[in-house]
Amino acid sequence: MGARGDAAALRSLPAVHELAAALDAPHRLAVAAARRAIDEQREAVRSGAPANGDLLPRARELLAELERPGLRQVLNATGVILHTNLGRAPLAPSAREAVARVAHGYSNLELDLETGQRGSRHAHVAQLLAELTGAEDAIVVNNGAGAVLLAAAAFAGPGRAIVVARGQLVEIGGGFRIPEVIAQSGARLIEVGTTNRTRLADYQRALRDADGGVGAIMRVHQSNFRTVGFVEDVPIEELCELGVPVIDDIGSGWLASQPAPIGGEPAPIGGGETIPVDEPLLTASVAAGAALVCCSGDKLLGGPQAGLLVGQRDAVAAARQHPLARALRIDKLSLAALEATLRLYRDPERVLREIPVLAMLAAHPDTLAARAERIAAGIGEAASVVAASGRVGGGALPLLELGGPAVALAGEPEALAGALRAGQVPVIARIHEERVLLDPRTLTEEEVPLVIEAVRGALAE
Repeated sequence: MGARGDAAALRSLPAVHELAAALDAPHRLAVAAARRAIDEQREAVRSGAPANGDLLPRARELLAELERPGLRQVLNATGVILHTNLGRAPLAPSAREAVARVAHGYSNLELDLETGQRGSRHAHVAQLLAELTGAEDAIVVNNGAGAVLLAAAAFAGPGRAIVVARGQLVEIGGGFRIPEVIAQSGARLIEVGTTNRTRLADYQRALRDADGGVGAIMRVHQSNFRTVGFVEDVPIEELCELGVPVIDDIGSGWLASQPAPIGGEPAPIGGGETIPVDEPLLTASVAAGAALVCCSGDKLLGGPQAGLLVGQRDAVAAARQHPLARALRIDKLSLAALEATLRLYRDPERVLREIPVLAMLAAHPDTLAARAERIAAGIGEAASVVAASGRVGGGALPLLELGGPAVALAGEPEALAGALRAGQVPVIARIHEERVLLDPRTLTEEEVPLVIEAVRGALAE
């Protein structure tokens, strides 16, 4: 098409207000959809494409996209239980009910109902956390990184230092680096040991030589990787005997009822199944005497996004009184979900059955096989059951492979995975060895029909 044809095609495009008037939507949305449709067509014409005489269907498609919520439910078929991009731990039914109940109207978030005076939002979970962990007190903030920052700040002061083993100066997702956290807290960083080996004498030397004093020792769990081979570290019990406060960032919040010690025998989780527990135990750190133990609420704990700090009364009080505590405070909906999740831990059988993360970890092979067969049968000839392995994810148990069945789909993998994401209820699968795989471990029985319908629709496209 020549320049004259281009100009004529561009002049033929409808005015924004004309196209918007044909859309059944609030004025602002209709104008936005109309403008996008016209802009798309203008660019297409300038690129040499023939003019489209009817922009109304495209404007309606764009309107539907604008009206669709940005944050949506998806079906996790990746086999990664704590998928950070998908929101990590799904909530237990009682936690979802608690969120809905508190969201319905007002709540006693910071009101003492007995006295009628202002109360503390931490009171709703502090006693529960103390009961479950053996800690003297607790405070909760908005996420795990915030908990570490607040803990460091609580022990920081003019000229004071925080001692960390060099092999624990880690970076986790999103560029969150321990040295930078300590710098933000106002403390100096003292590194001890080497990348692979740190001994008790290294800490003792740092405490003896520190100029200005040491506010705390911080132990940081290598959440999303492991150092193996010629390695040595100092147990939390020995650190707590050095005479200075210890901050223990254990990461994933392992609080299962029958855990094994780190590196110990597999721990019974439920249904007769076991998993190797290579994660620090929350109660063990408290019992060792750590001043503050930090962890996330939305990892192995199985609750909402939150940062837990439990430990000694004076240390928790210092964290609670620090100015950062208000900036990092947890919101009422997350607090409601966390309280409901923690209450489940009072009953070991119930917690293993109702917290989705633990149920997925403990899923029986026969259950997974039956679910995979049901999905494959519902999809038809394009599906087959194969052996695969999933992951815990979320920086927890990074070396653990969760073997089990998966449903492999025939078809061009990238196009098929894209079509599944584009569905009415997006299905997030994984591509392995040029095949799209659906892992039944991270799907519930109620989600199976939705997955079957989504896959059949994607294959038809």
